[in-house]
Amino acid sequence: MARAFRLLLISTIATGAVLALSSVARFSYAPMPNESDLLNPERYPLRTAYDILGRRVARAEAERLNATPEGRDALSAEKGAVAIDEALVKRGREAFYRETFGNEVFLSDVMGMLDGGLTPYEVARAILLLGGSGTTNLQVRMARDVTVGDRVWKRGDLVPTGLDVQPGSPFILGIRTFYDGGHLRMGITCALCHAAVDPSSGKVVEGAPNTDLNAGLLMALASNATAYFMHGSADPTVHPGKPAHAVTTEDGVKASLPDRAGFEAAAKIEVASWPAGSFDSSADRETNPTSIPSSFSAYAEPYSWSGRAGIGPFKGLSALNNNVHAANSDTTQQTRAAKTLFGLDPQVYLGTVLQGAAAAPLRYDPASRKRPTDVLRAADPTPGTPGLNSYAVLPSFPATNYLTDNGLLASAPGEPANYANNAMSAFQNLLRAPEASAGADTERVKRGRAVFERMGCAGCHSGPALSNHRVIPVEEIGTQPSRARSTVRMEAHLAPPAIFATDTPFPLPPEPKIVPIPLEGDALKQVQLAWAHAGTKGGYKVQNLVGLAWSAPYLHDSGVAVGPDIEKQLGVPGSLDAGVAPDPTNSLRALVDRDLRAKVVAANAASQKARTARVTGQGHAYWADSQAGVSAEEQTDLVGYLLSIDGLTEPVPVP
Repeated sequence: MARAFRLLLISTIATGAVLALSSVARFSYAPMPNESDLLNPERYPLRTAYDILGRRVARAEAERLNATPEGRDALSAEKGAVAIDEALVKRGREAFYRETFGNEVFLSDVMGMLDGGLTPYEVARAILLLGGSGTTNLQVRMARDVTVGDRVWKRGDLVPTGLDVQPGSPFILGIRTFYDGGHLRMGITCALCHAAVDPSSGKVVEGAPNTDLNAGLLMALASNATAYFMHGSADPTVHPGKPAHAVTTEDGVKASLPDRAGFEAAAKIEVASWPAGSFDSSADRETNPTSIPSSFSAYAEPYSWSGRAGIGPFKGLSALNNNVHAANSDTTQQTRAAKTLFGLDPQVYLGTVLQGAAAAPLRYDPASRKRPTDVLRAADPTPGTPGLNSYAVLPSFPATNYLTDNGLLASAPGEPANYANNAMSAFQNLLRAPEASAGADTERVKRGRAVFERMGCAGCHSGPALSNHRVIPVEEIGTQPSRARSTVRMEAHLAPPAIFATDTPFPLPPEPKIVPIPLEGDALKQVQLAWAHAGTKGGYKVQNLVGLAWSAPYLHDSGVAVGPDIEKQLGVPGSLDAGVAPDPTNSLRALVDRDLRAKVVAANAASQKARTARVTGQGHAYWADSQAGVSAEEQTDLVGYLLSIDGLTEPVPVP
């Protein structure tokens, strides 16, 4: 406590100095760990010299191509080629920890992440009280009462945020803090979800999912959770507003906005239902969060749980990185597509998002006689582009093009369009999980691999990352279908897949070069299945198995979760919702044992919260248990093998 008091005193003095300069000061900061702070500093060698719209080009092939005019043309920016070198990887790591693409404006000024139950003062106080020890789950005191469903979070209650703080750091991993002339904002980076502090060593695991991040609860405690309503099942028509609170629609008629208080309460229930370690990235008007995936991404294509990030640079990984910032961290950009996606007039949609905005310049007031789009335009820090974030806009906007949901590519001014997303892909593809084989029983791992092959697991889980890169129809895999069909409405407004030439500067020139992305045959059918298009019901991709020790719970909905007590801590209600970390060994056992899985599914089904989030733990009914002829000892061997996988299997194919 003495150390905490000294830190508090130093902070008070520093705060006084900051306030003295508050009218002119501008700065921002996000932590990025040193290599000595990492539990997994070892990376794969940089084998690939170029990526050409997903095709890997090895260094030897690149040398041959560069020797001829035709080869140099194939490696040109106008063909969509990305040169991969240490400079790109360095930018990728920096972007992974520090790039927000401007999402701090939406999160702070619209959603009100700092204006609800949790305030900057209380967050800073919680960090100071750590006394430099660090944490994997920052406990923050409530600044005011907030009601979420049938729970009232009282002032003074401690909120389990799941936010990670490195030992000795005064900042939260994955959050960039902005201070601008007295206005404080927070933005999120990829590291918030895809890096984690190891509770045993205090070191950072790059690429590991933050499995206890309570993103849904944090949104529920914000002042304007309504800003994310399209990612949940709250229905604005069930909460009719007063006639005076109306907007003029695109057709020139008056339409009432939903009741602010009633709809906000409904939106809070939906996001608060997400299990810790989950996020709902599908704007489909249904609550269906998915587990945060790892970023051990090498040879794990296609990406996302459905596999819909499957084309373009780095075999879809850049599309996945882009989706977080071009679709999920700024819902104002969906205004023009609101009729197609949500059945809502654009002015009604944006008015609903902005009527509770935390910052006055972005708050829509029906009495002002302005349209919601006028309010957004007047306060937009990125004029000339849709929404609030920093986007390079494809000519097809707002249509989906199988590379992006909407034709937007999150980009940073002063570098080529989409460069940061490609750089992060190059960085992520070099990440490997912390070494697991050192402490493993070698003979048990060998026996477990034999069980893995005998039970046919290798039929799908093959290749360097133990994935065959296929999307499996939802009818076959048997998992909860809501998420699989989440992009079905986007087929109504679809453009041919294309991207900017990779040397296109941002901000964009008047006539930027557009590169078409070839898509036909089986590749087209797989993409259509992943997007639930062409009459399909959608599917889920075969997951890679690298780093399973860091990614419990399992399945897309986090539903296969078991705590250390295999008898009592069953399902999401008995583990994550009870503040208990899922045990990888027990959770993997539940994945392959039908009797234990039945108990997990029953526990999920008994929870209203889990039902709201559509968490079941059902599907992937491929068993390795007594009924399948696998003994208890063999099952233990299999689980031991799965937990030992910390990197790519050999041989890695040469491009």
